[in-house]
Amino acid sequence: MADKNGFDPFDMWKNLYQQYDSYWSGILDEKMREEQFSEWMGTTLEMNLLYKKMMDETMSRYLEQANVPSVDDLSKVSKLIINVDEKVDHLDDQLQDMNLTAVKSDIKREITKLKTEMKGLDEKLDTILKHVQSGASEAAATSGKS
Repeated sequence: MADKNGFDPFDMWKNLYQQYDSYWSGILDEKMREEQFSEWMGTTLEMNLLYKKMMDETMSRYLEQANVPSVDDLSKVSKLIINVDEKVDHLDDQLQDMNLTAVKSDIKREITKLKTEMKGLDEKLDTILKHVQSGASEAAATSGKS
């Protein structure tokens, strides 16, 4: 840091910058408010848009001739892939629902079959039990007679 009485080159540059900035800011503000500046900017913008359109068309034709996909082509393909992916997910959900229904109906059939088999076994066991009991009572009766 320089003393208060010494020479400071940074203060000189700062003052020069502030003077330069205030002078040119005033001039540029005044010029930008004129109608000619707006017309010039409009013309420049139109030229830039025309140039961009021309470059896009040229690039599109070049890529088509070179058999290379453009950004639009890739974007269309990605949309198609997304649509196919959504359809596959939807079909997968439907298949899972169908499988669950098929499994549920298979389970119901198996349960019904098991119930009827259990009833048949229950009836057979009752018959066996009656025969065992009648055989035991006959055996007791014959052993009691002897």
